[in-house]
Amino acid sequence: MATFLHRIGRRAFERRWLVVLLWAVVLGVAGAAAAGSSGGGSSSVTLPGIEAQKAYDLLGKKFPAANADGASARVVVRAPDGQKLTGGTSRAEVKTLLKDLKDSSPRVASVTDPYTAKTISADRTTGYAQVTYTAKATDLTDADHKHLDKVLEEARDKGLTVEASGSALTATEAGGSSEAIGFVLAALILVVTFGSFAAAGMPLATAVVGVGITITSVTALTAALNLNSSTSALASMLGIAVGIDYALFIVSRYRAERAAGHDAREAAARANGTAGSAVVFAGLTVVIALVGLAVVNLPILTAMGMAAAGAVVVAVLVAVTLVPALLSLAPERVLGRARRRPKAPSKTPLGERWAAFVLRRPWKVLLVSVAGLVLVALPTTKLELGLPDDGSKPPSTTERKAYDMLTEAFGPGFNGPLTVVVNDTDPAATKKAVGDLTDSITGMKDVAAVTPAVYNPAGDTAIVTVVPKSAPTSEKTKTLVHDIRDRAADTRAATGAEGLVSGTTALNLDVAAKFAQAIVPYLLLVVGLAFLVLILVFRSVLVPLKAAVGFLLSVLAAFGAMVAVFQWGWFKDLFGLQTTGPIMSLVPILTVGIVFGLAMDYQVFLVTRIRESYVHGAGAREAITDGFRHSGKVVTAAALIMTGVFGGFIGGDDAMIKSLGFGLAAAVLFDAFVVRMTIVPAVLALLGDRAWSLPGWIDRRLPHVDIEGEKLAVPASPAPADTEAGFTHVG
Repeated sequence: MATFLHRIGRRAFERRWLVVLLWAVVLGVAGAAAAGSSGGGSSSVTLPGIEAQKAYDLLGKKFPAANADGASARVVVRAPDGQKLTGGTSRAEVKTLLKDLKDSSPRVASVTDPYTAKTISADRTTGYAQVTYTAKATDLTDADHKHLDKVLEEARDKGLTVEASGSALTATEAGGSSEAIGFVLAALILVVTFGSFAAAGMPLATAVVGVGITITSVTALTAALNLNSSTSALASMLGIAVGIDYALFIVSRYRAERAAGHDAREAAARANGTAGSAVVFAGLTVVIALVGLAVVNLPILTAMGMAAAGAVVVAVLVAVTLVPALLSLAPERVLGRARRRPKAPSKTPLGERWAAFVLRRPWKVLLVSVAGLVLVALPTTKLELGLPDDGSKPPSTTERKAYDMLTEAFGPGFNGPLTVVVNDTDPAATKKAVGDLTDSITGMKDVAAVTPAVYNPAGDTAIVTVVPKSAPTSEKTKTLVHDIRDRAADTRAATGAEGLVSGTTALNLDVAAKFAQAIVPYLLLVVGLAFLVLILVFRSVLVPLKAAVGFLLSVLAAFGAMVAVFQWGWFKDLFGLQTTGPIMSLVPILTVGIVFGLAMDYQVFLVTRIRESYVHGAGAREAITDGFRHSGKVVTAAALIMTGVFGGFIGGDDAMIKSLGFGLAAAVLFDAFVVRMTIVPAVLALLGDRAWSLPGWIDRRLPHVDIEGEKLAVPASPAPADTEAGFTHVG
């Protein structure tokens, strides 16, 4: 591996303009594909294999008109204080509102009348109208959104309280602010780390190229395949983070090789052969973790995992080809001014001093670190999962105001009705089952209302809507779902007709159950494959085992932090949170996959340098110190950059991306600084030479990948350690 990447680095250095041109062409082609795509991604989540989704799919088949893809809006109206909607003045103003809604866009298909549809509350102060469109939400124009907002505002000016919710209100987000925050923070950290604008600019430039290719490609695929709109956000988040980090490691190794006396071309080639090898294997572990999400068998997770894995692959390819080419454009400037002027003898690097501290008291450091992570992880026992709805949006939004108005007027269960779908090939069996099931459900104590059944034209399928007395996230509503499903099973045994329960609460229960079933196979697959990769890299069994245990500690601590902030509201003002509630159901398993890959990143980057020293003759404890001397500062910078990139997404509006950004930022901090920089050297010190032992029968069957660059024995003139540009001995 090292010799292969050494040759690639040398060729890229020599043919820099060809490499730059090729990547420019790839970026241009991807951009053209994205520009030629029409429409945007879907905001819906398809979850095959669960009862709630099966019920939804059955409705789409049996009631195609009621399940059209058109956007919709629910407009909630409240009369002025002391008045009723049925009063003459308010009634006239509502009628005007309905007419204005119908005329707000040529894409409006229909507007229901709350007076004829009987959607007015018992106290006659609040009602709602349903607006349906002929176009999908992603196809609505800015003019459609502006005209809808104008109609609502005009009704408010007349004294009505008017709020709205629904897919028609979802305007296209401008985007880019989260990525910009990450780039600014990364730039500052890189300048401080390298002391050179040229060196700092290379990781940023390569990250821009990699992310540009990824995002334009994902954008085109999202439109073509109608993927979830969060797919590109995750690919962007991860692409920026790993793109900068991978280039950072190669550039810093180049500076170290120049300080060791190699000329620019050889230094770039050697940096590509050593640090580049670490980048390849680190990227491989991330890709394994992300592609492994497919075992959960949820299309949204598979698409997000594949898109993010593609971003990592592009980042690796850019790092090992474009970085050496860019180094040839500024071989001296990347070293910074510090190399061109005399320097006083440098102090012992902070990384080396930290390693010495850990080596003096490994047991104490290990116990304190593990205890700290366990303490932070304790809130994980209270983790609640859910899918976002309007009740989780900030109180200032019209969607949240509409949600609260409906809750006050119609009860807490109105915003989370349960849909019971009854189906049989025999219409008579369907009708009998509906009667039995409706009578049974009506008598349940947590049921506020049961609507009369609505049949399809064939009469073989019926919809019964159940409004609970309690809120969608209430334990009482969850119990009600289980009870209705039990009654449906009894009815099926008696009549043969199938009864399926859908709705927000039912969907949450089904998703949680599906994740619970998938998490163990997923972890076994991903950890098992990555374990084999790490055995291949480190020629050790104990080091990969330690890496897996450290990952579990860091991810559990990240979950604990998410629960404390997003559910309990600790420090919520600091993170700009206006509401608290359950964690988005998809976030934990996404976090597990991404954090595992990133944890192995830091494991590879730090421990390969330790192993490199050990392989070249250093003792076990001396190798730890040497590894931290060369890699400590760079790993620290990389972790801070990744934390900054992920943290930038906390300010977004999307509930899933917001919590995912926080969870990943917290996990990187825990994993890089507590696990890799603290627990890892403590455990390696306690294990000694045993850490690098491998049973002979395994060693004989494994290929040697030479990630340490043992075959790159190119002699170089000695150079003083203090001439290393920017900072001392960084690899």
